Amino acid sequence: MSKRDYYEVLGVAKGASERDIKKAYKKLAMKYHPDRAQGDKSLEDKFKEVQEAYEILSDERKRAAYDQYGHAGVDPNRGGGGFGGGGADFGDIFGDVFGDIFGGGRGRQSRARQGADLRYNLEMSLEEAVRGKEVEIRVPTLVECEVCHGSGAKKGSSPTTCPTCKGNGQVQMRQGFFAVQQTCPTCSGKGKIISDPCSPCRGQGRVEKTKTLSVKVPPGVDTGDRIRLTGEGEAGEQGAPAGDLYVQVHVRDHSIFTRDGNNLYCEVPLGFTTAALGGEIQVPTLDGKVKLKITPETQTGKMFRLRGKGVKSVRSGAVGDLMCKVVIETPVNLSSKQKELLEEFEASINGQSAKHRPKEKGFFDGVKQFFDDLKS
Repeated sequence: MSKRDYYEVLGVAKGASERDIKKAYKKLAMKYHPDRAQGDKSLEDKFKEVQEAYEILSDERKRAAYDQYGHAGVDPNRGGGGFGGGGADFGDIFGDVFGDIFGGGRGRQSRARQGADLRYNLEMSLEEAVRGKEVEIRVPTLVECEVCHGSGAKKGSSPTTCPTCKGNGQVQMRQGFFAVQQTCPTCSGKGKIISDPCSPCRGQGRVEKTKTLSVKVPPGVDTGDRIRLTGEGEAGEQGAPAGDLYVQVHVRDHSIFTRDGNNLYCEVPLGFTTAALGGEIQVPTLDGKVKLKITPETQTGKMFRLRGKGVKSVRSGAVGDLMCKVVIETPVNLSSKQKELLEEFEASINGQSAKHRPKEKGFFDGVKQFFDDLKS
């Protein structure tokens, strides 16, 4: 048996994920399978090499030993507790390659299923999301039965091995090149039969319960962020590990601020006198009011930046800015005297629009040119 690097054999990087390793294995196993080799010894040797590499890299414990000590770490003759030795069982290849399609491999012991992951939708205000908060949530879920401790059997008894599938949970039918796996009809894929079920959980090993959990929400979270609580999902079957709980954050709309990443945005109404002459106004932030200096001749829509008044990133720690968009407000409910003053002001700039209102003049000049072009 060749002792090439296992990662090289499968054609994956050392840091490859479990999914990438399995995908590479499937491809190579189909390529070198003995049913296609037709007596080609070299292909059979390559198949064994691929099979050996996959058995090591698909096992978390063996892979860790191999990464640290190389082949010596998985050599059973050196006490490494590694590769199981012996030739590959060619009949099992379809269980390994197509297990995710047909439900499992022949000769593989049935595994109790891990509990399902759960999701909890958590609504928060913008202030709570920015500052962080510890909240209590109530989650309905399935927990391990305290009477049978997850076995599903009545106290004093235990499940027995299924006689149909011999504990595999699967029965197999082979037709030439293909092998089709089916869930065992006797034990429903569990590999065991409970003759005397536990009364409180009715043989399921799990009971419904509403758990109260404390969740620490870090400062800076935003809509779409998830907080993972390991092992707080549904309990697994027959004592298998529980799933995880994912707390999905949703930040409610704010009456003043809009958030985009780490920046906050708000619109600030501005009187036209202050916009024309300049001055100081007070604007809101999440930490209170601050003064903002308005430059003379400010136009509506201008954006002012207040650095460091945004949100602190939950990932990098960088702090965003507050962007204030000024919207010039036209006075309403004017008295007769105020109207006269405005008319007097308008008369004072009459005929000088190019100087005092360049955008207005530019717009109407463009409109005039537009209609002139239509006539020509």
